Order: sequence, then C-alpha cells, then structure tokens
Amino acid sequence: MKLEARDLCVVLGGKTILDGVNFATAQEARVLALLGPSGGGKSTLLRALGGLVEPASGSLWHDGQRLEVSSAARRGFGFVFQAFNLFPHFSVQQNIELPLREVHAMSAQEATRRALHWLQRLGLESRAGHRSAELSGGQQQRAAIARALAPDPSLLLLDEPTSALDPVMTAEVLEVVRELASAGQQIALATHEIRFAREVAQWVLFVDGGQVIESCAASAFFAQPQTPQARRYLEGLSRYR
Repeated sequence: MKLEARDLCVVLGGKTILDGVNFATAQEARVLALLGPSGGGKSTLLRALGGLVEPASGSLWHDGQRLEVSSAARRGFGFVFQAFNLFPHFSVQQNIELPLREVHAMSAQEATRRALHWLQRLGLESRAGHRSAELSGGQQQRAAIARALAPDPSLLLLDEPTSALDPVMTAEVLEVVRELASAGQQIALATHEIRFAREVAQWVLFVDGGQVIESCAASAFFAQPQTPQARRYLEGLSRYR
C-alpha cells in the first residue's frame, strides 16, 4: 500500500492537533507503524486516515486515491480502538453482524457467515453468544478485531490496541496482529510496543508535536533515527523494557 499526507491539518475543539503533516510511504510497505510520545498526534492521524475526524485542510491519499471523509474507500477500512468499543448489550456475534448489515448492507445470512468465520479464526467461537462484559480484555479486543476484519477491509487501522491490557493479554492480541501481517493484511498501527513494531513493520512514521518528524523504512528508523526527538524516544523506552 501507499499512504500519503499533503499539508494535512486537523483542528479539534479549537486546538490544532496536526499541523501541516506531509509524508509518503513506500508502495511495498504492507505494515505501517505510527510511533511517538503520547499526545503527539498518532491517534489523530490514524483517525484522520479512517475518516473519523475531518481535516481542516490538506489531504490524505491511499494507493493514489484521495480519501474524502465519506469516500467508498474509507468504508473499506477497518478500525480497532483502544477501548474495544463493543456494544455491551449485544452478544459478541451480534457486535460483528450489526455493522455488516447496517453499514455494508449485507444480508443476514452473509453477516452471520462472516461473523462465525472470524470468531472461529480468532478462537472466539465458544464466546459467540456472550456479552462483552463476560469476556476478558484480550478476548474483547480480539472480538473488536474480528468486527473490523469481517467486511474484508483493504486496510486495518489499529489505535494502540494493547494499551488497556495486561502483559498476558497484550501478548495474546499482538500474536493475532502478527498472524494477520504474515497473511498479507495491510495494517496501520499506532503503538508503544517498540519490539513488536520492529518485528512486523516495513515503514515507520514518527509523530511528535503534531508533525511527522520522520517517515522512513522501519529498518532504517530502528538502526539510526535521524532526529533528536526520535533518538530520545527510543532511548527512553529502552530503559524501561
């Protein structure tokens, strides 16, 4: 995939979050990692890619196609949030089927087929009838990933999917993402899991202060970051891991 931003600005609540962002990934970059300190703009950039926030100015592009907020291309993206965002009064299966029917206009039969396929694929078939409160955090996030994957998205967007999980559940969810990446799924991932990003990503965006400070191949970024901000970030994380 090739993702691009051209002079992208995002303003939320009167505050400029992204200020004139420019980047372009390599076409062969199947997995993109968005790295950087908390509050730097990673999640906002990911949400702008997914059409969840509207830019004040500038543009985003995916494989040569400009992404409008209501574009059909964006309806082909899947989004996984930090806090799962499952409907608590629905079963896990219903959480997956509902957007397939209501957003993607699939028949009830097709929605059920896809829901059961992804529940089985992610090891949740025995939990299909359970409500989200009856699942562990790791199971809830796997259910959220199943919901995002059920429409067969061209791009899967993950916004720090392990931030609310303990180490055991984090490993569980990262293994799912690792398998998806190995299977060829296109992924854009905002994360603080540096070792994981080093393992799976082909391209890195380092986001700080509302800017993309570095945009380069992951191997180059981890071997020799070019900016003081990125070096401090990686050195700081290495002291705690």
